[in-house]
Amino acid sequence: MEKYPWSSHQGYLSKAKKWNWLFKDFLLSMLSNQPRERLRNYRYFITRDDDDEAEIDKLFERKKWPSILGSEDFINRIKEKFFLRKINDEIPQSKELAPDVDRIKRVICEFYKISDSELMSAKRGVFNEPRNVAVVLTRRLTGYGLKQIADHYGFKKYSSVSSVIGRMEVSIATDGRLRKRLENMYDLATKSQEQT
Repeated sequence: MEKYPWSSHQGYLSKAKKWNWLFKDFLLSMLSNQPRERLRNYRYFITRDDDDEAEIDKLFERKKWPSILGSEDFINRIKEKFFLRKINDEIPQSKELAPDVDRIKRVICEFYKISDSELMSAKRGVFNEPRNVAVVLTRRLTGYGLKQIADHYGFKKYSSVSSVIGRMEVSIATDGRLRKRLENMYDLATKSQEQT
């Protein structure tokens, strides 16, 4: 890498002013929150032997690549940091930054102080606000289709999911308290995993 004349590698290592044009703070900040550790982590990242080379080769041979490549911890950090700024209905891959359904369920259960089984309970004619809020948040955050949401929340028919979403949207528009609760849970679901 050091011998390749068009590499920006030397710029990342250098503090010389001639490299000020290189926007390196963003990349280095991904390697550590501590400025003193960034260059050390960069050097380690560049020079380490990659034991996972075969796994990476398999990944690149696939027809569909993941939008984020890395450990679960790294993927969660990326989702937390960029989801709200990068979500775009016209770019389906941006939904991959969304919190997963398990995270949404955990947030709902913690917020309402209920168990997972209480969240998932369904009795005909009984309004289960936590479950309904979870359905709406899942739809808004992940963009999942009705069938996917039905599978996650134990609905027998995906048309029931559509009914729940329709009723909840009306309630959210007319009930300020419900709207505020939903906003709070939205914030909790999209914030750092370490904070919940």
